[in-house]
Amino acid sequence: MIAAGLMTTFASAQDPLPSWNDGKVKESIVAFVENVTKVGSADFVPANERIATFDNDGTLWAEQPMYFQAFFIFDRIKTLAPQHPEWKTKEPFSSVLNGDLKTALAGGEHALLEMAMATHAGMTTEEFEAIVTDWLATATHPTTKRPYTEMVYQPMLELLAYLRANDFKTFIVSGGGIEFMRPWSERVYGIPPEQVIGSSIKTKFELRDGKPVLVRLPELNFIDDKEDKPVGINQHIGRRPIAAFGNSDGDLQMLQWTAAGSGPRFCLYVHHTDAEREWAYDRESKIGRLDKGLAEAATKGWTVVDMKRDWTPIFPNENE
Repeated sequence: MIAAGLMTTFASAQDPLPSWNDGKVKESIVAFVENVTKVGSADFVPANERIATFDNDGTLWAEQPMYFQAFFIFDRIKTLAPQHPEWKTKEPFSSVLNGDLKTALAGGEHALLEMAMATHAGMTTEEFEAIVTDWLATATHPTTKRPYTEMVYQPMLELLAYLRANDFKTFIVSGGGIEFMRPWSERVYGIPPEQVIGSSIKTKFELRDGKPVLVRLPELNFIDDKEDKPVGINQHIGRRPIAAFGNSDGDLQMLQWTAAGSGPRFCLYVHHTDAEREWAYDRESKIGRLDKGLAEAATKGWTVVDMKRDWTPIFPNENE
C-alpha cells in the first residue's frame, strides 16, 4: 500500500490530471492555469484573485435520474409521515408515500419546494446537519447502488486539487441547499463550508433551554440558480471568478458573468455524453438541461468536456 501511494503521488506530480485524456480540453485547462500563475506573464493573476466556482449537481457529482437532494427529501417524507397523517391524502406527499415519484414531481419546482419546506424546517441548524450526515452514511443511489458521495467525478476531484495546488480558492455555487452540501463538502471535495454557496431557507436566533441556536423556518430565503448565481457569488465572495465550471443552462449566467470580466477567463461546460458509464443527456433533459449553454459555449469558444471522450475513469475506483 505504501508503494502504491508513492506511485500515485509520483504520477500526480508528473500529471496533475491523470483521469483526463490528452487532448484539447486538458491542454486548455493546463494552459490557462500555467498562464495565470506564471510571474511575469501578461496573463498573471495574483493568488488572492484566483477564484474558481463550480456548480455541484452534474458538474462535481451525478444528477440522474433526479437531483440527489430530492431523494433525501423523499426519504425524509417517509420518515416523518407518522407525524403527518394528513400526508396520506395530500399531494405531492401522498404520491411519494405511494412510490409514485413521477406524479410527486409533476408540480415541478413548486412541488419540490413545498416538500423541502415541510421536511427541512422546524429544527436547529445542528440537528439538520446531523440528519444529512446520517442519511449520507447509509443512503445509496437507486441505479448504481453506490453511496451518493461515491457518485462524484474523479476528473473533477483532480481538477479541484490541481487548482488549489496553484493557489486557486475553489467554491461550490449550486442550486442545491447550502446546508445540505456543507456537512460533507470538505470531506468529499476539499471545499470547506464557508466556500459553499447554495439555495437557503430562512433561520432565526432562539434561546432553547438557555442555549443559543439557529432554527430553520419553512420560508424560502434565496434560490441560487440561473441569474441568481452571480448574485450569490457577489454576496458571498465579493470577487468575480476568473474560472467557472458548470453543466447546464442553470449555470449559464455564472459562466457569462465570469467571462465578462477583464483579464484572462476560463469557462467550462461538462457535457454528459456517456450513456454506458453514466448518462447521456443535454438539450431535451428535464434534469440538467444543456441547450442555450451548449450553443453559447460554441459561440464564445468556451471549453466543453465530452465525458465519453475526455474522461477515463468517470467515477473513483470505477474499474474495481
